[in-house]
Amino acid sequence: MPQRKVLDCRTYPSEKGCTLSIEGSEEEVLEAGMLHAITAHGHTDGPELREQLRALLKDAEATDT
Repeated sequence: MPQRKVLDCRTYPSEKGCTLSIEGSEEEVLEAGMLHAITAHGHTDGPELREQLRALLKDAEATDT
């Protein structure tokens, strides 16, 4: 089973002080993170944003699910 990833808005400086955290497969998290960054924070879609978000991904803690 692939390692789950987490993207936490608190690790990316923003004026909103957003606390959203997204967890799932790497591609799911990147896709949801891109949509959130664009709609909630006004970022522009593109490869640069995707790479910035990819750099912020961390391994999620294992859970008993």
